[in-house]
Parts: sequence; structure tokens; C-alpha cells
Amino acid sequence: MIVVEDEIEVHLVKSWDNDEIADLYRAGGWWKEEYDPSALGSLIQGSFSFVVAVNKKTGKAIGMGRVISDGVSDGYIQDLVVFPAYRKSGIGREMVSALVGQCILSGITWIALIAEPDTEKFYLPLGFKPMERHIPMIFRGDGAC
Repeated sequence: MIVVEDEIEVHLVKSWDNDEIADLYRAGGWWKEEYDPSALGSLIQGSFSFVVAVNKKTGKAIGMGRVISDGVSDGYIQDLVVFPAYRKSGIGREMVSALVGQCILSGITWIALIAEPDTEKFYLPLGFKPMERHIPMIFRGDGAC
């Protein structure tokens, strides 16, 4: 557990309230209403590492992030979000630090992420650099696989 400020703690977790996690995905703009919140338990369990920033007074999650990895070589940070009212207070930085720390403890030193536009300034001081000459891509199902 990491204490960010007197009211906030960052925890590595193996489970959390599905509705609270769904609310964080909504805050990140990544949730579609046809998604089933009951699947979030499997998402957390299937992650290499999952962190939740918790308001100590309410016990509610106000931020989250995760690493997906095979546990041996590469780690990818994704789904990092903090509710807008709590941003710019160091919570995101502490969550990234906890996730990177878990990777390094496991011997994973190739750690990457895809930053949303205009968020590079958040990640640069945390040790992340643009991968020059690399292009992030996503499968859209239009190909001949």
C-alpha cells in the first residue's frame, strides 16, 4: 500500500467492486453500456498487476490502472484513470510507480504503454519516452485473417 496523501491510498488488488471499476472505465471513456460489469472480476484476475487508488474516508475507488504481461518479458500499462476531481494530485504518478515497481520486482524491464493524445507530459517525468519509428496499431477486423 502506498499513501498518496492523507486521504488516498494506492493498493495492489486481486479483486474490487465491479460497479466502482465500471465507473472508472466510464470516466476514462472506455466503457460501453452493453459491457457486463460482472466480467470485471476476471479482468482484474487476468491482469499481471492491478492497482486501485482508494479514498480512505469513503473506501471507494477513485483511480485504477493495470499491467498486462506474461510475467516474464514485456509489460504493458493500460487503463490508467483517476476521477477528474482527484487529478493533478500525484495519484496517477503513484499508481504508475506501483505498477512499474511490480514489473521490476518480477524481472520485467520492458514496460510500455500507449499514451492518449496530450498525455505525454504526464508520462515523460516518470521515465517513459516515445518509441521513435514505432506505430501503435489496433486490429479492426477488416483484414483477411
